[in-house]
Amino acid sequence: MSQFFQVHPENPQLRLIKQAVEIIRAGGVVIYPTDSSYALGCHIGDKSAVERIRRLRLLDDKHNFTLVCRDLSQIGLFAKVGTGAFRLLKSHTPGPYTFILSATREVPRMLLHPKRRTIGLRVPNHPIAQALLGELGEPLMSVSLILPGEKLPMSDPYEMRQILEHQVDLIIDGGFGGLEASTVINLVDDEPQIIRVGCGDPTPFGDA
Repeated sequence: MSQFFQVHPENPQLRLIKQAVEIIRAGGVVIYPTDSSYALGCHIGDKSAVERIRRLRLLDDKHNFTLVCRDLSQIGLFAKVGTGAFRLLKSHTPGPYTFILSATREVPRMLLHPKRRTIGLRVPNHPIAQALLGELGEPLMSVSLILPGEKLPMSDPYEMRQILEHQVDLIIDGGFGGLEASTVINLVDDEPQIIRVGCGDPTPFGDA
């Protein structure tokens, strides 16, 4: 049965954040809030936790996982960022965007798209997510909390507890979440290509 932490959405309690990070480091799968919607997250290098998330979401090996990073400099460790892409990243992070970029060798192979060697990266503008990332000191492997057969992310932490308490190790209740996932922008070739329109305004990246 999962643990359930009620964390203040603007001033996260450090004690609970530290406990959450201990669960992540121990191989746990956690549900946590971001500036778009709630997400599932685990340690970047934990194969069994990644597989648990794949099974929960019914994801195949072609799904682009996302590394949720604390800041732009952390993105630079895990992705190849050209000049044009860097300008766009600098202007739109933190924010509700996921950027698809070519991965560096720092990214575990199990997280990569098998053919394109790409990875999603994002810097959320949310106090709880930022507190987790700051305490963890590395990115969180993440996907949006959208259950199989559903189009919208889950938003009610108590409903998450009811449905998923035996499938995850921790649910962080930061209040009701958003009903849209992040906007996804492909920046592999420096020229932005809008892959999915979510809660981030796609206008600066061209036509949706």
